[in-house]
Amino acid sequence: MFLRRFGVPFWGLAYVFGHTAPYWERLELRLGHNSLVGTTVKHAEHLPSDVLADEKHTRLNGEKAYVATTVGHECVLGASFTLHADAEDLQEAYAHFKTEATNVQATYQPQTVNTDGWSGTQNAWLALFPNIVLILCFLQGFLKIRDRCKRLKPHFQMICTRVWDAYHAASATLFLTKIGELKAWATQTLEPGPGLEALLKLCDRAPVYAQAYQYPSAYRTSNMLDRQMDRMDRCFYTAQYFHGHLMTAEYSVRSWALLHNFLPYCPRAKSATTYQSPAHKLNGFVYHDNWLQNLLVSASMGGFRS
Repeated sequence: MFLRRFGVPFWGLAYVFGHTAPYWERLELRLGHNSLVGTTVKHAEHLPSDVLADEKHTRLNGEKAYVATTVGHECVLGASFTLHADAEDLQEAYAHFKTEATNVQATYQPQTVNTDGWSGTQNAWLALFPNIVLILCFLQGFLKIRDRCKRLKPHFQMICTRVWDAYHAASATLFLTKIGELKAWATQTLEPGPGLEALLKLCDRAPVYAQAYQYPSAYRTSNMLDRQMDRMDRCFYTAQYFHGHLMTAEYSVRSWALLHNFLPYCPRAKSATTYQSPAHKLNGFVYHDNWLQNLLVSASMGGFRS
């Protein structure tokens, strides 16, 4: 199971360790039957008040599909397969996270969720948690500017500097002031085109971005989520995505999430000097020094509270 982190295929495990490829696949898929939240979060007070959510684009039998992913405290707490990215299907996918979280704490209500602005994602979360605050990811706005302004070489570096200078403003008032200055500078300096349009779009969304200042613990960018989804993408690509039954794909992404939460950090990672894994960092303790034993003990009763 440790080698699955590096995308070693099941037939490779069978070649080295014996048995058959389906044998190793069944062992991994069985992990996906456990509650992601209940297995990972051992005490209700460790449930995240601020989360990040996005859909990982993938393929099932050659057709486009999505993995609705929820991340908090560097752990993947939700990973559910869905064939469509509309609000109704995404609500059903993200509802698995809510069900498992409320099993740990019946009154669980996250304070904020960081999203990339896709209406389907935002509507799904508002339907599941009506009191949640939507935080728009600032990074996604910048990436659109970066992609469209690369050819503006005389001004590109100044654009990047001004955008991130505004992002690092100490207060919402100062942030809005800097964005206003950025908009005025861009209008006077840049030629009409995709680059200017992307920059003005970010400026027009300034009041939405400024809302994050009311919630200091909220995630203003999707960096934490992107790091986890990057590892997810490498694993899925190595397997050439998904083939077979939809539920097999569902259990596969859920088992990947649990392995990700409990597999040990790279010895060279800064966190490895203090913690064994993301789950250890979240909970502050481990049941066993061996990561797999720790996972299996944590998954007792399927990770569900009685």
